[in-house]
Amino acid sequence: MNHEVHIYTDGAAKGNPGPGGYGVVMELVGTPHKKEFYEGFRHTTNNRMELLAVIVGLEKLKNPNMTVLIVSDSKYVVDSVLKKWVFGWEKKGFIGKKNPDLWKRFLVVYRKHQVDFKWIKGHNNHPQNERCDALAVFASSQKQLAVDVFYEKEDEKLL
Repeated sequence: MNHEVHIYTDGAAKGNPGPGGYGVVMELVGTPHKKEFYEGFRHTTNNRMELLAVIVGLEKLKNPNMTVLIVSDSKYVVDSVLKKWVFGWEKKGFIGKKNPDLWKRFLVVYRKHQVDFKWIKGHNNHPQNERCDALAVFASSQKQLAVDVFYEKEDEKLL
C-alpha cells in the first residue's frame, strides 16, 4: 500500500500515572509538508498518551479514506490493532479493558481511513520518534495541563 501520510506518535507520563503528554509528527509523503501537535494532561498514564497520540493524528486528517502509516514505539497500541485484540474487546463491550473511552474514539476515526501500523523501538535515534518524544515530554511539563476527565473519574472510583 502506498501511504499518503505518515503519522509518528509518542506518549509520556511522569510517574505513570502522573502528568503526561503526547506528541505527533505528521508528514505528507513526497512533499515537504509536516505538522506537529502536542498536549499535556495533569494526571494520566503512558498508555493513554500513546493511544491518544494516534487518535489525534488520525483526527487531524482533513480528507476521508486516506492511506496512512502510523509509526509508534508503543507495543500496547500497535499489537492491539495488528493482532486484532481491539476488535474482540469491542465485540465484548470493552468489559474489563483499560482505556475503553479512547479505544472507542480510536475505532471511529480508524475506520475512516486505510491505516497500517509499524512498531519501532523507542529511544533508538529515529528522528521523528525522538521528536515526538520531545514533544510529549515538553507537553507533560507545562504549567497549565488539561484534565484527562475519563481517567481522573475512573481513578476516583478506586479511592
